[in-house]
Order: sequence, then structure tokens, then C-alpha cells
Amino acid sequence: MSDSSRESSPATTVLLINLGTPSAPTPSAVRRYLAQFLSDRRVIDYPRWLWIPLLYGVILRLRPRRSARVYGKIWTAQGSPLLVNSQALAAKLAGELSNGEIRVELAMTYGEPDVRATIRKLLAEGVCRLLVLPLYPQYSATSTAAALDAVFDALRRERRVPELRTLADYHADPDYIAALAASVEKYWFTHGRGERLLLSFHGIPERYVNAGDPYRHQCLITARLLRERLGVSESDLAVGFQSRVGRERWLAPYTDVVLPELASAGARHVQVLCPGFAVDCLETLEEIAIRGREQFLAAGGERLDYIPALNDSPAHVRLLRGLIERHTQGWTIGGA
Repeated sequence: MSDSSRESSPATTVLLINLGTPSAPTPSAVRRYLAQFLSDRRVIDYPRWLWIPLLYGVILRLRPRRSARVYGKIWTAQGSPLLVNSQALAAKLAGELSNGEIRVELAMTYGEPDVRATIRKLLAEGVCRLLVLPLYPQYSATSTAAALDAVFDALRRERRVPELRTLADYHADPDYIAALAASVEKYWFTHGRGERLLLSFHGIPERYVNAGDPYRHQCLITARLLRERLGVSESDLAVGFQSRVGRERWLAPYTDVVLPELASAGARHVQVLCPGFAVDCLETLEEIAIRGREQFLAAGGERLDYIPALNDSPAHVRLLRGLIERHTQGWTIGGA
């Protein structure tokens, strides 16, 4: 890169990081993605001698074909919803930070765009200050720390390391709670209000929390603050944890148990919001909007509405802009 190009490139960059996605809804693409994802010790912490043979000898032989069919249900003409929605959010945010002092880049912990390649490109272009913003409102070692591991590992390989700041979570940020509340209220205004509102967060093994992961505590804080902001009673709002796999105990109550229970208890119209997902993806569009609806209706419910994630909404962009402005204090005063 030429010196003139370096001088014209903003020296401060915000790196948004989301989980990642297969490149296509095919068994081979899903297998590559799952091999990377499920090999991460932050995600699966079993002893390697036990886990790796199980992963490659059983899971990666059976799961990719089944998962590819599931991805196919929500895949769009533009590609993976998680990637498409994350790119749209990054573009909107870049437009809000268009004064030339801060640029916005997007990377994925697993899959593409790759964290290491993205950081290498930024350093080649002269970026010398980097704010890492994982798109996870609630901190967990399985998500936030895994994203930061990818950044630190990439920088460990570089001769020149930029000034670095990281953001751990924003589970109680007033703008985050306000954005969630506005999304729910807008949905209520347009589609009517259900009998119960279920907040479904991604689950993690319970032993991770017992080992010190603050995730469950932060999810419950988000739920309480949102309930208070919406002005609903505790009996009108439920909390569940989704996406559990394997036989060990995960955070409870389980969403796929809560939904039939609500129907059995007489609820006919339930609405579900997934506050832990910054953008819509497989876990929201298939697991909740399709499978969750089927579970609820099969148990006697009449209507389940999925309230979309914040995605690239103006409120979400304002939230992230506020976080960025606070965490880049001193970096952007007087220019890049």
C-alpha cells in the first residue's frame, strides 16, 4: 500500500464480530464451518483426546447433512441471513460514522470474512487504533471471549500491533434496552399484543456458569430491565434458553419446553423475542419462527409470533454508535 493511501485511510477502526455461518447450505460447507466452530475450546471444553475423535468420527459424519437441510429453510437469494444482516448493520453504522475519523469493518469468529485476514488487511492499510465490538449483548466465554481470542491470535502473528480496545458486553445499556422495547412496542402496534411475551436467549452448559461465566446473570438483568421498560408484569413475561445439544444440563428453563407449557397452561397467543441475537439467523428464523411455532401449535396454542431481531434498525445503529463514541474517547478528538 502506498504512503498516500495510508495517509488517507482512517487510523481508527471498529471491528464488528459476529459468530459466523457456512458459506452455503450444503453438507460440505456446513462440515467445514462446524469443524472450525466445534473445535474451539471456548465452545466445547471437553478433553481433546475425548472430543476430537467424537467430533470427526461421529458428529461431522452425521450432522452436516441434517444441518444443511435446516439452513436451506432460511437461506436467501443474497446468502446466509446472519451474514447478510450483519453486513447491512455494518453498512448502516458506517454511514452514521461518515466523518472520516472511524471506519467500520465486519468479521466472523468462524467462517468468512475471517478475523485474521481482516486484521491483516487493516494493518496493511495503516490502521493503528482498533476497537473490537463483538455483537453479543450478554458476555459469555463461548461467544465474546471466543471472538476476542480470534483477534488476539491474529495480532500475535503480526510484527506491528495497533492500540487495542475491546468491548465485553452491553446487556444493561439504556440504549440497548430502549431499542428492544421500541422493537416490541412497534410490533404490538402493528400486529397486536399477545397474551405472553417469551424472551429466548441462546443457552450454554450450566457448568460453564458454575465455573464463573456471567452469561445467565446478564441475561436475567436484560430481561428484568426490558420488562420494567415495557411496564409488563412478571406473569406476562417468561424467559427461556434455546439451542441446547448433548445430554448434559444446559441453562434452564428450556425454550422448547416452555412453549408447550405455555400452550398447555391456556395461552393461545405467544410472542417471542430473542434479545441475545444482534441480527436474525438460523437460531431465530428456523429454531423459533418455524420450529418453535410448530411446537407451540402442536401443544394447543393458536398463534406464535416471532418479533425480529434489531438487525439494521435505526435504534440498533444508534446504540452501536453510542457505544463506539464512548469507547473511542481520546482516539478521535482532533481528527484520526
